[in-house]
Amino acid sequence: MKNFLKSSQTAIILFLLGLLVIYLNPFKEKSDMEIMAVVQENRAKLRSQNNDIKPPIPLMDEGHPFRGVFYGYLPCDDCAGVKMTLSLKNKQNYLLVTQYARSSNKEYYNKGKYEWDEQANIVTLTSRKEGEIQKYQIKDEGELILLKPNGMKLKGNQNQYSLLRTDKNKARSVHIH
Repeated sequence: MKNFLKSSQTAIILFLLGLLVIYLNPFKEKSDMEIMAVVQENRAKLRSQNNDIKPPIPLMDEGHPFRGVFYGYLPCDDCAGVKMTLSLKNKQNYLLVTQYARSSNKEYYNKGKYEWDEQANIVTLTSRKEGEIQKYQIKDEGELILLKPNGMKLKGNQNQYSLLRTDKNKARSVHIH
């Protein structure tokens, strides 16, 4: 009987210590909703700081192609949001990494070519695999806004569909590869 009591006490103590370690763990991960809320707050602060009307900035000259890494959290109908990182590389190649805020953290990769339409201020991505087309309106040199494949704006607040350029914005949250 004494052995049984000692082993039960030991098991209870270990269980309670385990709960304590889990509860007090300083490395707790934030939920996708918490991360999205922080991102949206930072976006609002960034926009309020840059409210001044500025003359249009030339996005591309012949010697400097339009390139960079853009990131953002976009709305999703059946999940908490979509984390996107778009890398516009040299030789007009792109890599788009998409991750849906669901129980699975699987990332989806899409590669292809992009074209920049100076008159329409639109970047068109053409996927290598399916030939799928995505379009983004160039708001300024630091922000792209997702459009429908036909070039029309999506419903709702357009700021929800924006990707921010990492080197032009202070807040950074991108996929690490």
